[in-house]
Amino acid sequence: MQIAPLSLFVSATLLSLSVSAQDTATVTAIESERTEKQAELDNYTQVLDKHLSEETRLQAQLDLLRQRSAELDKEKNQALDAMNDIYRRLIDDPSLDISAAQSRYQQAVAEHKQNKEDIVMQLAAIASHRKDIEQIRVTKHTLVNTIAGLNDQLSTARIERLRNEFSREGTLEVDHTINCKRTETLAACEQRGQQLGLQKATKHFIDQIFANLTEQRVVEPKRHLAGAQVQVVSSHVVGSAFSGQGNYSVNLSVTMRGDVNNSRLCSLLNLDNRYCSEYGSPLALGYQASYPTTYSDEQLTFSNELSKSTPVVTVATRPASSDITADLAPQPPKNREVELTLRSNVYDDEVFINGVSYGSTKLVVNLPAGMHDIEVRKLGYEPYKANLNLRRARTLNARLVKKPESIAAPTPKSEQTQPVQQVAVAQPQPVTVVNPDRIINETVIIPAGSFKMGDLTGNGLANERPVVEKVLSHSYVMQSKEVTVAEFRRFIDSSQYVTEAEKGKGCAHYKNGEPVWEIDFSWRSPGYEQADDFPVVCVSYEDAKAYANWLSGDQGMQYRLPNEVEWEYAARGDTTSEYPWGNEIGRNQANCGWCGSEWSNKSPAPVGQFSANAYGLYDTVGNVWEWTQKRASQEDVTVRGGAWNFAPSLARVSTRLALAPDFRANYIGFRLVRER
Repeated sequence: MQIAPLSLFVSATLLSLSVSAQDTATVTAIESERTEKQAELDNYTQVLDKHLSEETRLQAQLDLLRQRSAELDKEKNQALDAMNDIYRRLIDDPSLDISAAQSRYQQAVAEHKQNKEDIVMQLAAIASHRKDIEQIRVTKHTLVNTIAGLNDQLSTARIERLRNEFSREGTLEVDHTINCKRTETLAACEQRGQQLGLQKATKHFIDQIFANLTEQRVVEPKRHLAGAQVQVVSSHVVGSAFSGQGNYSVNLSVTMRGDVNNSRLCSLLNLDNRYCSEYGSPLALGYQASYPTTYSDEQLTFSNELSKSTPVVTVATRPASSDITADLAPQPPKNREVELTLRSNVYDDEVFINGVSYGSTKLVVNLPAGMHDIEVRKLGYEPYKANLNLRRARTLNARLVKKPESIAAPTPKSEQTQPVQQVAVAQPQPVTVVNPDRIINETVIIPAGSFKMGDLTGNGLANERPVVEKVLSHSYVMQSKEVTVAEFRRFIDSSQYVTEAEKGKGCAHYKNGEPVWEIDFSWRSPGYEQADDFPVVCVSYEDAKAYANWLSGDQGMQYRLPNEVEWEYAARGDTTSEYPWGNEIGRNQANCGWCGSEWSNKSPAPVGQFSANAYGLYDTVGNVWEWTQKRASQEDVTVRGGAWNFAPSLARVSTRLALAPDFRANYIGFRLVRER
């Protein structure tokens, strides 16, 4: 028998629209603020360019004044010689006119004096101009960090909005008509009509969810990856009737709630998975009926046919207000789905089920009952594999074991199940130290080699370009960790050195997103609680150099700050990615702002809390910025590596921030290299 045409009347109001509006308002507000800050940054960039051009002009004028000084000095000496000569001749010939010689000498002296005054004034003008440049640069760094932070906030807000849009709740009224089969009872026809109406309602509901997504154009092409589901919260028959032509019509009122696999939200918006790691499991079933109440997007392919095994039951006509759960006999779905919860002992892993990626743990997913191949992977760990016969809801705890030779992906020490073993060929060799009892910071050998320096991925700042090939002909030794508070205290106690911050000038820190000078801050008290194994901060470039000079004398070996080439080469660890472990910061792999560590946006971490890179260096990503050695021609000094309160995009290996040598902050420290 042919199925009669279906009629579907839907009147639905998706709830949580106010929440969605709030989410959109949040996203819009962040985008607006980001646009404003970007405009400010562009303006400051133009102002800085003008100031740099003006500094070049002032420096050129100073060079001319200094060149003229030599010429005027020569003229003054020649005028003096001429006047002395005419004075000697005046002894023999008192009638000689010496006025011209006197005037020449007087004019030469006056011009030489004026030129010296002009040089002094020019130097003062350059110094004042340079202070303006330094302030503009600090403001630019602040804006760059603010914009990067806003980008992180925007990504989080977009994820939250999408999650809330998928989780909307609404009620649909469905009018549905089918033609009863000759072989089925009225009860069976009634049951089939109600089930098909319910499936049609859920299909329409999930279509409505996707159609009303704010970023529908971005998400729709990946709809098959969303893992979207619809949960039936409640449903009842508003009215139903049989007609004389063998048709059954039913009017259903169905309240439903959307749901989505939270671990896939980031991939739907093309965002880093770290923005999704904080979300828990999908919503639990709130309504249990004798037929499926949760429908995945993939399941909702509408069919009018019931299984041939439908039982034949004779029932009376139901009243219009009857509840479906009371009406329908148990009817297990043809492809029953079972909930599987997956957890693991590491962060930022990836789960594969039957060869398909499902994101990272913690993961809650509905799978068809039966056999499934489960695999959990993470770079640097042996994969966890299991063949699972899934018959009922269960939780699987995957324990990944770290590979002995792997140090590619930094992992907090609390997650490491066994120590990393050094491989003789690939790993850095510990350096034999003359006085091991007097050295705290272990050093490693950085091998000679070549690399591409700068922005290799196109995501960097202007001062990271162009990319250049650099060759390091000789190996060198570098401290594996940033200089600690305890190490710096030993220097202070031994030398009685007083840092620039302690000379009554204080130290900078971030307050409400702006760098602020605090006169009471110094390396001893940087504005947060610290221990001896924290990196020393609130030290200027000159303070770091003073420590290097002292350590050189103390150890009888030459220590200094690394230059930028040495720093980036060592920090890259023979990689070409943004970070030693890849191009995404991940979560809890380093201490930087919004990086997911327990110290992020709070304070530096004790040194060495995350795994070393391939050369054995710790904390080259985040924790504190590190001073580098400036060239003789440089006025400014560059810091590298990012910090605990700076955005992940500024912790990339090629990021460069130029600062004045006397600048110091509670997010800037250093490490040293040793001449071999």
